Amino acid sequence: MSNLIIYYSRKGQNYWNGSIKELKNGNTEIVAEFIQKAVGGDLFEVETVKQYFDDYYACIEEAQKELRANARPEIKRYPENLESYDVIFLGYPNWWGTMPMAMFTLLEKCDLKGKKIIPFCTNEGSGMGNSESDLKKLCGGAEVLKGLSVHGAEAAQSEKRVADWAKAELKSIN
Repeated sequence: MSNLIIYYSRKGQNYWNGSIKELKNGNTEIVAEFIQKAVGGDLFEVETVKQYFDDYYACIEEAQKELRANARPEIKRYPENLESYDVIFLGYPNWWGTMPMAMFTLLEKCDLKGKKIIPFCTNEGSGMGNSESDLKKLCGGAEVLKGLSVHGAEAAQSEKRVADWAKAELKSIN
């Protein structure tokens, strides 16, 4: 069984326990790397063509406008050879109750029939939001498993929890 870890992550300014903090690596990226270390697989970072604002508050305002408009921001590239993967760990921050709209762009263009989708989400207290139900709508023909919510401010300290979860998820589908 081969794994692919697809993630979207925000570097730079992030909301962090009630204040703004500059992050060299985004919280979701950190969790994605923990998954790769624990269970192996290839990493694929989703990147938008148009960069979001560096300022956190301007970024989330733009993200809210995208959500309200049901926008599909253009992304730079798509994963290759999806047919060679059985399991896809799918990671993102919770923006306004779901995934960033760039994840919708990606998922609507990918054929995920027969895949096991294992979501993970970083957030500052809003959990998975509606993302799991959105994934079930977007990933027709795939099995979407229950996701893992990681508090963003604790992402860097979550390696054991993430590794245990990823291993358990893979064991449950084997």
